[in-house]
Amino acid sequence: MGTERVPQVLKRTMPGTGDEVSILGFGCMRFKRNLGATDMEKAERLVAAALAAGVNYFDTAYIYPGNEKATGALLNKTDELGKRRDRVFVATKLPFMMVKTREDMDKYLLASLDRLGMDYIDYYLVHSISDFAAWEKGKRLGLPEFLRGAKAAGKIRHIGFSWHGNLHDFRLVVDDFDWEFCQIQYNYLDENFQAGTEGLEYAAAKGVGLVVMEPLRGGMIVGKMPPAAKRIIEGYRDASGLKRSPAEWGLRWVWNHPEAGCVLSGMNEPAQVEENCRAASDALAGSLAHADLAMIGSVRDVFQGAIKVNCTGCAYCMPCPYGVNIPSCFASYNSHAMFGGMNAKLMYNFSMRGGKGKPQKASACKKCGVCEKKCPQHIPIIKTLEEAAGTLESPFFNIMVKVADRFIG
Repeated sequence: MGTERVPQVLKRTMPGTGDEVSILGFGCMRFKRNLGATDMEKAERLVAAALAAGVNYFDTAYIYPGNEKATGALLNKTDELGKRRDRVFVATKLPFMMVKTREDMDKYLLASLDRLGMDYIDYYLVHSISDFAAWEKGKRLGLPEFLRGAKAAGKIRHIGFSWHGNLHDFRLVVDDFDWEFCQIQYNYLDENFQAGTEGLEYAAAKGVGLVVMEPLRGGMIVGKMPPAAKRIIEGYRDASGLKRSPAEWGLRWVWNHPEAGCVLSGMNEPAQVEENCRAASDALAGSLAHADLAMIGSVRDVFQGAIKVNCTGCAYCMPCPYGVNIPSCFASYNSHAMFGGMNAKLMYNFSMRGGKGKPQKASACKKCGVCEKKCPQHIPIIKTLEEAAGTLESPFFNIMVKVADRFIG
């Protein structure tokens, strides 16, 4: 397949780094696996197709089993255009949840470099910061000095973090260090979830580059779309008369925001690479028409008709005297209501386990009522936390979390 026939994905200048990054990034975590090992033959076809279309940002992480090694092997190859490594940006992540000492930081960085088979990492993220307290703990362990030192030594080029907490704490973390970029979850269902639209715009205003993960909610706003929402998309044509898939509309909604420098997609089929690259070849910021946005809004309304609690994630109810992460508990409760299944429960129980002696889960509520006095939405927080705990928590998950804590602390 000649590159001259392949539509080239658009690029945007990443604030904070100055790099020209493809608006479509390759999320390598979802490479197919056979008997526990990456299917390298299939991964090669996917990566080669993405590279031919101009995708130049590839994302992996220390904790993705075998993924750094596979990603490195694919990107260290030489093809008809020369060395792949010379024309791509590689992102990987410090497993922050596993760090217990300053020495651990060096150990994990060197391990990532060794697995990747590379001398430096372009975009290095502190993986999964969930609140300001976690960042403060990192500071006490020497995390800022480690990051600056690794950059000065040429082992990493740009410093960032990935976020899985509320908007209030996100702002605090953005303001507390000279970050060059960050990675947030963002899609048309998550305008008020975690960092959300306000966080996206806040970071951009501070000159911090934005990488977006979960633009399709892990495929949920495609594969688990309610029939009514699916009918809306299937019956809609844009101004040019084109019908587009749920996946393309989801991606285009994110790209419509100029702040979104690079949007990650976990592509694991050739058709997905082809469709996403084609969409990324003309997805200009601000290009969606009013009718397009109204259609997506109608789809969003169908999803949100299933939500249990009208929480906007403003965090005015925080901090809870007993450590409950109220906005995140409600977000997980709503996610489970919309999509069902085990995913929301798994994410909730692992992300809300907190530090030892500091639970963040809904069941830690002591019914003091401080939060309800501060909630601008007048949500019956105590009662709703009790309902959330009954839905999301169980002895099974408590055992899983205890086993996990033995390994990651």
